[in-house]
Amino acid sequence: MMADLIINGRDALQVWGVRMGDKFLDVLGASSPMKEYIENKSRLENGKRVIVANPKLDSREITLGFTIEGETPSDFKDKKKQFYDELYKGELTMQVPENGNEVYRLVYLGKSATYGQSLDRTFGKISAKFCEYNPAKRDE
Repeated sequence: MMADLIINGRDALQVWGVRMGDKFLDVLGASSPMKEYIENKSRLENGKRVIVANPKLDSREITLGFTIEGETPSDFKDKKKQFYDELYKGELTMQVPENGNEVYRLVYLGKSATYGQSLDRTFGKISAKFCEYNPAKRDE
């Protein structure tokens, strides 16, 4: 069986009990912003000049949601800590094999994160902010 989510070359469910959360695929699949075009306003010309040759994609900040599940409270706590440790490494690669061959190269920003935990302490939801620093480079 193929992994649903691969983080840094590892099956996220098997290693950390992590799955994609709400709107995960929507966020990854959203279009990337464009860098601003070169513009020049001259008092000697009407309007402005805009150079649209050679357009480039800009970096983007995205917020991804994850769920973490453990079999027991201590298993959940261990998996959550190990997942955070992986995020704290800074640079990550993410792949969703069933969604295509793209490899998303992300940097964990560690801001605007949210967290929620079930009362039985075996399930939690995390949202984390990342920067995809070069959306044009998603090949392997």
